[in-house]
Amino acid sequence: MPCSSEALIGWINSRRSMGNLDMPAPTRAQIETAIECAATAPDHKKLRPWRFIVTQGDARHELGNALVEAAQAKADREGEELSEKNLKKTQTLPLRAPLIITVVTKMEAHKKVPPFEQMLSTGAAVQNLILALKSQGFSTVWRTGLLCNEPAVKAYFDVGPDDYVSAFVYTGTSPKDDPVRKPIDIEPLVRFES
Repeated sequence: MPCSSEALIGWINSRRSMGNLDMPAPTRAQIETAIECAATAPDHKKLRPWRFIVTQGDARHELGNALVEAAQAKADREGEELSEKNLKKTQTLPLRAPLIITVVTKMEAHKKVPPFEQMLSTGAAVQNLILALKSQGFSTVWRTGLLCNEPAVKAYFDVGPDDYVSAFVYTGTSPKDDPVRKPIDIEPLVRFES
């Protein structure tokens, strides 16, 4: 059933990032529906620079191992030492939701599509993905962080050195109601010219 433009705008404005998500997670069919929506993102020359990797169950522990490896390598490079507490926290980061959809940007050299357009297309795909998951009753939070493009994490996702891990979309069901968003003052954000 089509909704009014006013209802749609209100629904989009109600989107909130929600952390510490529980079961249930979306089914495979629901995930595929959300990815179909993601793939409608603006995409100059139809490069489809985005890829989606769904991590759930025990695979979240393997992702935690990759994050620990990345954190350790980063600390070694910077001459720092990680505490056991920090290592444990890093290991359990992927357990904050029952399912994570990782979105990667596969960059392509193209004379008419600069890299920034490919990154923006990926961002639009992530937003479509998040809204499609919301429409199916799920909560999300888009996380990346300092480790997402460390070599160990890129290797885990088979991402090339010139490509990017652009988003970890933590997905599940929030035990809390979405908080009401305060009105956003757009005046300092916009300039009209005529």
